[in-house]
Amino acid sequence: MNFLYPSFLFGLLAVSVPIAIHLFNFRRTRRVFFTNVALLRTVQTETKSFRRLKHWLILACRCLFLAFLVLAFAQPFIPSKNKLGLSRQGVTSLYVDNSFSMQNERNSKRYLDIATSKLDELLTLFRNATSLQLLTNDFSAAEQQAGTAEAVRDRVTSIRFAHTPRTLETVYRRQRNLLSSLNPGGRNQLFWFSDFQKSTAGDLSKLKIDTTDRLFIVPLDAQSTKNVYVDSVWLSTPFIREMQNNSLNVKLNNAGRENVKNLPVRLYLDDTQTSTASATIAPDGTATVALNFNVTSKGYHRGRIVFEDYPITFDNQYFFVIEASPAVRVLHLYEQKSGPSDRTADYVDAVYSNDSLFFRRSFSVQNFDVGQLKETDLVVMEGVTDVAGALRTELERFVRQGGSLAIIPPTNPNVTSYGPFLQTLGVGSVQGTTTVGATPTTLPVADPDRRNPFFRDVFQQSYQSEPLNMPAAAPVWRWNAGERLLSLRDGNPLLTQSKVIGGTAQGNVYVLASPLASAYGNLAEHALFVPIMYKMAALSVRAQRTAYSFDDNLIAIPVSNPSERAVYKLKHDKLEIIPIQRIVGNQLQLEMPKSNELAAGQEVEAGYYELRLSNGDGPGKMERLLAFNHGNQESAMNFYSADELRKAFVNQPNVEVFDSIQDGDFVQVLEQENLGKSLWKYFLLAALACMLLEVGLVRFMKG
Repeated sequence: MNFLYPSFLFGLLAVSVPIAIHLFNFRRTRRVFFTNVALLRTVQTETKSFRRLKHWLILACRCLFLAFLVLAFAQPFIPSKNKLGLSRQGVTSLYVDNSFSMQNERNSKRYLDIATSKLDELLTLFRNATSLQLLTNDFSAAEQQAGTAEAVRDRVTSIRFAHTPRTLETVYRRQRNLLSSLNPGGRNQLFWFSDFQKSTAGDLSKLKIDTTDRLFIVPLDAQSTKNVYVDSVWLSTPFIREMQNNSLNVKLNNAGRENVKNLPVRLYLDDTQTSTASATIAPDGTATVALNFNVTSKGYHRGRIVFEDYPITFDNQYFFVIEASPAVRVLHLYEQKSGPSDRTADYVDAVYSNDSLFFRRSFSVQNFDVGQLKETDLVVMEGVTDVAGALRTELERFVRQGGSLAIIPPTNPNVTSYGPFLQTLGVGSVQGTTTVGATPTTLPVADPDRRNPFFRDVFQQSYQSEPLNMPAAAPVWRWNAGERLLSLRDGNPLLTQSKVIGGTAQGNVYVLASPLASAYGNLAEHALFVPIMYKMAALSVRAQRTAYSFDDNLIAIPVSNPSERAVYKLKHDKLEIIPIQRIVGNQLQLEMPKSNELAAGQEVEAGYYELRLSNGDGPGKMERLLAFNHGNQESAMNFYSADELRKAFVNQPNVEVFDSIQDGDFVQVLEQENLGKSLWKYFLLAALACMLLEVGLVRFMKG
């Protein structure tokens, strides 16, 4: 038998008090005279013997009462056979998983509520402890302090769901930081209450628990259940226009083991329901639904995808933002212009000046500021003889950052200058086909492949199979790389598209084989010229990023005319945060803060955030409207079982895994297996029995 608080055994010295009183009777005696002395002597003999027995019994009851009471306070127990048993004297760290997956239910009770109730029962084993730590996924500053069981119990009632999932390795590292400061080198114990979701727990094979720590893993025995969440949302076209039919694609995932049939999916734009669709998703399957909508005004529109799916509800809503009719920014660089015979305008400017969708600027290549490329989607370079120096460098950077470049050659291109430039952009080597002063020879253009996505919506359905009256063109150079959009009938390319991948962006390079001058053919005057130029401009628009995730480590947002000294902030209702940021080209890169990096009382929520250019203490100018959602890691309803956890920690004997927290005697099993059998209750009952026996002796033992 051992004692939890052996210092209380010094209280056994109190037994000497009743013994001293019994041995030294300080009561003053009185002399009583009787006439019959012989009879008195007989009575005295019998009464004294009986009184002596009574006093010895009372003394024994009093001594035993004090001894049992002292032993009860010392909390005796029979040690467990487990040599790595729990110690109530060291530091105890308690982790409660409060991630969104803990919304799952068992018998109409949420997992988080089950975990906190069992934790409250566990605190009864540590009611006198003063070194307890409560840790959640919040990783707040208050969780770095140790406190009493009552202080921890008060904090348990305030645990709320947190959007930031933590790997178990991160949780253990956080716990170790506190344990090493409070009890370096000593024995400590850790408790983990979690559903142990596989998608967020991390790689358990790499998790090594220090041998000085005793880890108790308490799984919730979570069961896989159906759960539908939005995987991604994208527009069918790169840009949308007001008063026209548009389509939004929504990809839904079913992370559960049950089939989902005819799930209603609703689309809201600016808080108004715009469209609905239904989805049927197989277990562990996906489905994509198309939602049609129409906007009546330009600018940003706040969208939401909403559906009802229980019991997991945190991912039943997805926020996104779309921008209607963003202007396509076209920059026309020229050295040799080609236009109609009246020379009042040129072909390129004539194409893009007839539609308000395009924002066109035209500059001579000699008077061009390369800084204007930051605010451009499509560069049409026409009739430029040489490409070298800063112009070449900036055009290469522009394409690699996702811009589109259309090259219309001059009548006599400098192949030596263009060769390295086009090779860098993946077009390959070019060869000149004309000589100075020679009369250009035009060749007929072959019919295009109407199945090519580039020509989608260019030809009417009724003319898909009819032959076209194609123009003629005289090429001034030849090459072999890129996807052919138009070809000459002799097999050489007339127009190609090459994709250039740089970093996270993808640019396009369009190369035309002939100038637009009438001497080199009639392509510029043909009906096919305008839709081709429109398609180049339309495809140059970067696909709209409809939403962002808080789980993204780095977010790149295009901004107009950025300044290196500019400071941007995000505003959501009353929340204003200034993330870590830097400007790279025309991209603003933000590092979104985690929940533990925010100020007290702040919390990032899914919804709409205004990107504002900070202006001192004022609200600042709004640059863009952004939508943020929480990551979908926690939407995957796969969990570690108790057996799987044992296999993961099989080589670590200081880790104990319980079968389930659902057991009603969880705390009792923990106490018996790791603390031994507690005996203080029995000693307390024995002390009370001794006190009652003493009362009985005094009251009923007459003599």
